[in-house]
Amino acid sequence: MRIVVTGVPGVGKSTCMRAASEAKNLKIVNFGDLMFEAAKEMGVKDRDQMRKMPVEKQREMQRKAAEKLGKMDDIIVDTHATIKTPRGFLPGLPAWVIQKIDPTTIFLVEASPKEIYNRRNKDVSRARDPDSEEDIKLHQEFNRMAAMSYAALCGATVKLITNADGKVEHAVKEVLAAL
Repeated sequence: MRIVVTGVPGVGKSTCMRAASEAKNLKIVNFGDLMFEAAKEMGVKDRDQMRKMPVEKQREMQRKAAEKLGKMDDIIVDTHATIKTPRGFLPGLPAWVIQKIDPTTIFLVEASPKEIYNRRNKDVSRARDPDSEEDIKLHQEFNRMAAMSYAALCGATVKLITNADGKVEHAVKEVLAAL
């Protein structure tokens, strides 16, 4: 079983999936971590620099990460449906990636743009771009369109999960019910 979980930065997808993975004995693999391994080979020192690299380099990192994921089973792939770059939104799971992963389900974790905005401002561990609530709303809209496109390429289902402030247990229950 391969599951993909996506959502904008700060939505809490990793938090939700940690609890779900423990309940279903699935391993979480962070797609960005696999990409960062490839990026380090290119001289990148900070994970947040990756989204500012030339698109060609990002695509190369995606290919390398997807090849590793294609060999794994019983995993939850923690990733982004789209990446906001200086040149526009980049698909996080283009055809050559989603087809290698071949998930059965794609979870799209969402929260209100205001909640995400506030979470990002409290998180000092990352160097995030100063997006407005409107920017976050637009990013979530792109993620919805992308998730359905990815599902069409591999025959997966898409399940929206709401991760409202203080209600992570509810989000986890939704995930477990869908599994």
